[in-house]
Amino acid sequence: MSDLITPTGRVHWVGTGLSTGSGLGLVCDRAAGVVLWGRTRQKAEDRLAALGLAGRAETREFGIASLAAEVEAGDLVVSMLPAAHHAGLLRRCLGSRAHFAASSYVSAEISALAAGAAEAGVVVLTEAGLDPGIDHLLAHLLVAEARAAVGDGAASAVFTSYCGSNPAEPNDFRYRFNWAPRGVLTALLTPARYIDGGERRAVDRPWEAVGDLVLGEERFEVYPNRDSVPFVEQYGLPGSWRLDTFVRGTIRLSGWKEAWAPVFAELRDADDERIGDLARRLALRYPGTETDHDRVLLSVALRVRGDDGSAWSGEYVLDAVGDEKEAATPRLVSTALACGIGDILAGLTPPGLHRAAEEPEAVRRWLTALEGHGITCAFRRP
Repeated sequence: MSDLITPTGRVHWVGTGLSTGSGLGLVCDRAAGVVLWGRTRQKAEDRLAALGLAGRAETREFGIASLAAEVEAGDLVVSMLPAAHHAGLLRRCLGSRAHFAASSYVSAEISALAAGAAEAGVVVLTEAGLDPGIDHLLAHLLVAEARAAVGDGAASAVFTSYCGSNPAEPNDFRYRFNWAPRGVLTALLTPARYIDGGERRAVDRPWEAVGDLVLGEERFEVYPNRDSVPFVEQYGLPGSWRLDTFVRGTIRLSGWKEAWAPVFAELRDADDERIGDLARRLALRYPGTETDHDRVLLSVALRVRGDDGSAWSGEYVLDAVGDEKEAATPRLVSTALACGIGDILAGLTPPGLHRAAEEPEAVRRWLTALEGHGITCAFRRP
């Protein structure tokens, strides 16, 4: 591993969509300078004004060539563009020896590109938002606490991590489209892998694996998404623990599966054109409005029972509701990302690929910073 390229303190924040939330202001507080790159310069100016940050950052019209001309070694490029654009930006960063950050999952292409980042002295921070992001922090914390209590001997374990953004005031559809509707439908058509009953399972249509989750006195519906299995290693669960359950998934309001039954029926045999048409119709019928507030729920739980009779269980729950100033989702995503950006600017993050924070000291530093910005995760023992 090469020495870290010394951060200049200059941040290039690329993208002005809904995920560019108030966390950008925290970055402005920490950075030596911030440039917000938008599809047009006016869009960047408008986003700053909407966040109460007018004049706090420079603005530019985004283009790969324009960005590359300004990025210098040690600068930090933050991609808030759709995931398909991350690889192109990372290539530019590696060529310029600039650091890179994004809130999205690591793709195979990002992983391959980042393989040489450590040798180049470049930080590649990924999965640093809400989910993925804050959920990773809580998972690492739970695993560390369980290992301290039960040890690494033979044991059975149940791990669940569910997150979802839903209407704070339920409607008949149990959902409102504040984000790209097509992406919501596409996610429902993405096969999921997880562990249940001690066996690896796969489901082509995640809505066919809906279960119940009780938080406090409320009942919700949950289902697996994406591929949970690689996170067993990522979260550092001992190989001696037998996994009865290991699943990462989505939280929806009670009644969601029934309300969405007609949608599932259309999706079952839909082609690309029909999915697009369905997305447009649903967005028109169930749009998010300025008076609707989102409610984000995140539950990460672990239960371990050692073969020697020892036992430990714990659950972290985050429950946040948007307000007139800002929706909860962009606030959580951008604030968590700002924590990671702060670490990079301070020279605390080693070169190479990172998924949020993984080391105990960094995990606790991020969670302390989140709490300082009003984002708290309540702990309880089920």
